[in-house]
Amino acid sequence: MVYFIGAGPGDVDLITVKGRDILSKADVVIYAGSLVSKEHLSFCKDNVETHDSAKLNLDEVIAIISKACEEDKIVVRLHTGDPALYGAIKEQMDALDLLNIQYEVIPGVSSFTAAASSIKREFTLPGVTQTVILTRVEGRTPVPQQEDLEQLAKIGASMAIFLSIGMIDKVVGKLKRGYGRNVPIAVVERATWQDERIIIGTLDDIALKVKEANITRCAQILVGDFIDCEYEKSLLYDKSFTHMYRNGEK
Repeated sequence: MVYFIGAGPGDVDLITVKGRDILSKADVVIYAGSLVSKEHLSFCKDNVETHDSAKLNLDEVIAIISKACEEDKIVVRLHTGDPALYGAIKEQMDALDLLNIQYEVIPGVSSFTAAASSIKREFTLPGVTQTVILTRVEGRTPVPQQEDLEQLAKIGASMAIFLSIGMIDKVVGKLKRGYGRNVPIAVVERATWQDERIIIGTLDDIALKVKEANITRCAQILVGDFIDCEYEKSLLYDKSFTHMYRNGEK
């Protein structure tokens, strides 16, 4: 059996209980060494076989998994954050389907929610926005034309931008044209790691702040009014609001 497990954003305790339990029983672990804390491996059994996928291509990863499954071993494919987001797991699962190898996906805490917790903000504020857009700018991996960052920014929703900090000038340019105004923005480098860094600014000054801090990778870009704005209180806890569990006060 193969398990794709989200290791979380950085803090080793942000893996799920289910994920760590399976990890502790694994015979073979293939982990994203450049992004996943190696401290996770301390929870593995003594004789576990480990492979750093940063040094492997897809064929090599599948070969390791296939061999282990032939030997009836438990395999963990340990991904950073949540594997469903920019995890490149679809191609791995398709390859396993062709080999009739069973697998399960265990979700994890994504870096975008971790970054929001680090700056102590809520993406979905009443009267501000009820939508969160997860995206990136085009680099070596293209982005569909209709999903260009400038077009998405025109919606005015809260945004979490992945894999783009090294192109901060490009990001800011597209956001300015899209939002059409100066909006709050936060950059969280290595969210929940011990060396986490947070920069708060606006579209007018964030690029300079990021360059001065020399942040070039492993950072989430959060943008939108939710970072600094007035908002309406939620009806959920309004004393006059009724629902199936509570009668409102008159």
